[in-house]
Amino acid sequence: MIRSELIQKIADENPHLTQRHVERIVHTVFDEIIEALSRGDRVELRGFGAFSVKARDARVGRNPRTGEAVEVEDKFVPFFKTGKLLRERLNGRS
Repeated sequence: MIRSELIQKIADENPHLTQRHVERIVHTVFDEIIEALSRGDRVELRGFGAFSVKARDARVGRNPRTGEAVEVEDKFVPFFKTGKLLRERLNGRS
């Protein structure tokens, strides 16, 4: 599912909200998650999962095309851990 499909589904299930309002709500939720992660905070959505940021150290990588060694800088990457309810539904234990 892509963002526009999510917006459409929410709008269809909530006829009292306009498409523009639903779009603003979805964008606000995603923007707040992104802002929290950029501050290094953890975002937990009960039953769904938790987003956090992990640090990756600098390392020497390889260019897959040439095999040449390449310096890879340290960086932060987003990490998602599924919640118990989501895991159970994916495994058919709902």
